Amino acid sequence: MQLRVSAVQYDLFTIRSFKEFADQVEHYMKTAEEFGSDFVLFPEFFTTQLMSIGDAAGNALTINELPDFTEQYRELFINLAQKTGMHIIGGTHVIKRENRLYNVAHLFYPDGRVAEQAKLHITPTEVHEWNMTPGDDLEVFETEKGTIAMLTCYDIEFPEIVRIAKAKGADVIFCPSCTDDRHGFHRVRYTSHARAIENQVYVVTTGTVGSLPTVDFMRGNFGQAAVITPNDVPFPPKGIAAEGEINQPMIVTADLDLELLYKVRASGSVTTWRDRRTDLYPDWEAKQGDRTLL
Repeated sequence: MQLRVSAVQYDLFTIRSFKEFADQVEHYMKTAEEFGSDFVLFPEFFTTQLMSIGDAAGNALTINELPDFTEQYRELFINLAQKTGMHIIGGTHVIKRENRLYNVAHLFYPDGRVAEQAKLHITPTEVHEWNMTPGDDLEVFETEKGTIAMLTCYDIEFPEIVRIAKAKGADVIFCPSCTDDRHGFHRVRYTSHARAIENQVYVVTTGTVGSLPTVDFMRGNFGQAAVITPNDVPFPPKGIAAEGEINQPMIVTADLDLELLYKVRASGSVTTWRDRRTDLYPDWEAKQGDRTLL
């Protein structure tokens, strides 16, 4: 099975209304639709652009007010998924539950369903400055184009959680990200390559670009989208199917071949998933029906 993925290098700039946000989102969606994409990935924290709208006094909104846009955000992306027939990973959006803030990735299905995955590993800034709460459960999501997982930014830096996603059947890891400097960007990028090699999965990642001068902790962004493959003969030598121009607003598109993944897992130059030494270290296993996922 093949699927086409698009990753958006979303340009953050000051706006004055939700309509401006919606118009920018629709621009990227129309571009992905022209490419015939099956999945579209937006970055982590891209809805912080809504905070730049500000209040009546001209002050930027706070992170505690961002969840007030949740209903409009969901309605926008539900309609776009239904209209285009594409699966949309709507980056992440901050939601509030029981008076706690969560950084949540959203999967919008073409039939109107919405799935959520809270970020599991929270950075010090998210904890100390924004009082975020980590999620406590990892799910994988079945689609008509295969099984995927959504692991946000810092999550990809922890090998155990990606092992679990693969053991549960995920073949594609979507990683929305938001990094403010080269150090953070390369942490996410390098570990995305490591996770693709370790688990013989595809990783699709992207980040925010541009700047929100009035929004704390969003004044600097360093981002680049990439579609990352395992490093084996059937794939590009550097494990990069496609990547964008750093810090430029754009959309990156590539085709993923799931059958090729399965062949490489079975008989590639290396078979890293199959060759795990579970006699030496603990590992995760999952079963679907009577078939162990290998």
